[in-house]
Amino acid sequence: MCEKKDDPGCREYHHISRRGFLGWGGGMLTAMAVPTWLPKVVMASSENSSRDVIVSLFLRGGADGLTLCVPHGDDAYYDLRPTLAVPRPDGGQALRAVDLDGFFGLPPAMAPLAPVFANGDLALVHAVGMPQTSRSHFDAMHVMEIGQLNPGTLASGWLGRHLQTTAPTQNEGLLRAVGIGFGLPRTLAGAPQSLPIDDFANFDLKGDAATLGQRRAAMEAMYAEVPGILGESARNTFRTVDLLKQIDFANYQPAGGAVYPAGELGESLRSTAALIKAQLGVEAVSIDVGGWDTHEFQGPLDGDMATLMDQLAQGLAAFHQDLDGSSCDDYVLVAMSEFGRNAFENGSRGTDHGHGGVMMVLGDHIAGGRVIHQWPGLGPDQLYEQQDLAITIDYRDILSEILSQRLDNPDIDGVFGDPTYLPVDRGVVQSG
Repeated sequence: MCEKKDDPGCREYHHISRRGFLGWGGGMLTAMAVPTWLPKVVMASSENSSRDVIVSLFLRGGADGLTLCVPHGDDAYYDLRPTLAVPRPDGGQALRAVDLDGFFGLPPAMAPLAPVFANGDLALVHAVGMPQTSRSHFDAMHVMEIGQLNPGTLASGWLGRHLQTTAPTQNEGLLRAVGIGFGLPRTLAGAPQSLPIDDFANFDLKGDAATLGQRRAAMEAMYAEVPGILGESARNTFRTVDLLKQIDFANYQPAGGAVYPAGELGESLRSTAALIKAQLGVEAVSIDVGGWDTHEFQGPLDGDMATLMDQLAQGLAAFHQDLDGSSCDDYVLVAMSEFGRNAFENGSRGTDHGHGGVMMVLGDHIAGGRVIHQWPGLGPDQLYEQQDLAITIDYRDILSEILSQRLDNPDIDGVFGDPTYLPVDRGVVQSG
């Protein structure tokens, strides 16, 4: 049962949304990029400074992979979705798929990413996911963010464990990871020197500005002699506040003529680009994008999902243009969702919880310009449980390759810790 049209998504999704998708906490931060808005801070580099910064983008709610990357070469797609299917590239309609390789295409709202795909900096991975059977948002998010099929009571996230098993890229850096929002997502749980930031330009103690100095002094005195992790975390947070005050986030100028879309996602990606350019030790950034639970009136061409995809595509295209215009290539962005949607459209012109989905991988060192897949097909005998796109690629294969080849972390077992999982090289990273 779902909510009314102007409040899309099932009850479980809304319950999780109200809690903000936030799993945990932790503590520190850092800064930005080159001209006047960049503070004059010099950090000591370590031998690990050549690692990419990883940006993890989670599409919360179960994003419909059959719309994000349209299998227009599979006739069954049009049989399953008589009103929701994105028309073929040669269909003659004004709104139709943008062909990528003769079989897959982008929906028109994702067209801003077509040039990025064409120049080889964007790869899409189809029929991908965690090979688990739950259609519960909570359960699927949990296993995806933990990185284990049966996580039990394990609390740390896969990205948090990556940072636990690697040395920092900056020996004197204050912050290794940022969760953009009011709390750290489970993906970053356990990450050392990590901090949630919801507003970079105004990162400080909340409350009356007139008493800010007094309150700050009182808290510094309170934590000055506190031993262990708690005291060090508090002291580093104060140092981080001071560092951010030197940065003019509000007037940051993207490079290459990039224009970020207005809204939360555009601002998050804009701030992330600034942090990456600063090279002050931030190694991982996590961003959540909600709204993908499209049970009713999905609108892949001109409705709610089209609006979401347009924001996503514009944001990622601007992010790529911004960093590319700065000759900045030490990053990789991975976008994923907890599961895909049902292959059949439902009676409310939407789609219900499904199985296989799509990942997007963006970066200068990505072997892009292609859709990585082992297409299972959409025929009656090919669907998972006779209703969903089957999963043929474990999403951890993509992450494992990025971890070992771009993040200098070959300890895949230490990150995922799942004895049932054996990585398969999918060729998502450029060789050599």
